[in-house]
Amino acid sequence: MARPNDPDLLLLQAAADPARLGILRQLSADGPTCACDFSDCCSGLSQSTVSHHLRVLREAGWIEGERRGTWIWYSIRPEAVERFTLLAGFLRVAAARPAAQLGPASAETRPLTVVQPAWRQW
Repeated sequence: MARPNDPDLLLLQAAADPARLGILRQLSADGPTCACDFSDCCSGLSQSTVSHHLRVLREAGWIEGERRGTWIWYSIRPEAVERFTLLAGFLRVAAARPAAQLGPASAETRPLTVVQPAWRQW
C-alpha cells in the first residue's frame, strides 16, 4: 500500500494510534519531555518501540525534538495543534431536513437503475 502524501491525512493517521495519542497527551500535560520519560503513556512498550512512535509523530509534523546532551527532548509543534483544530472545525452536525425537502436525489423517491451485464455472443 502506498504511503499517503496528504499532510492532513498523515497528521490524523499519526494521532490515531493509541501509543502515539498517549505520547501527545503526555506532551500536552507535561510540556517538553525527554525521550526516556514516556513510561507513563507507554507502559509495556520497549524503548525502541517508543522511539518508532516518536519518529512517526515527528515525520507527521506533530512533534519536534531538541537535543540536550545525549538525550532528545520532544514537544508538540503549535502549528500541528492549529492544523488539527482547523481540521476538526470542518466537522459539524448538519441540520435535519424533512424527507420532502430532500428532492429527487433521496433514496425514497429516486428510482434505482438496474445494471445488466453486457453478454457477448461467441
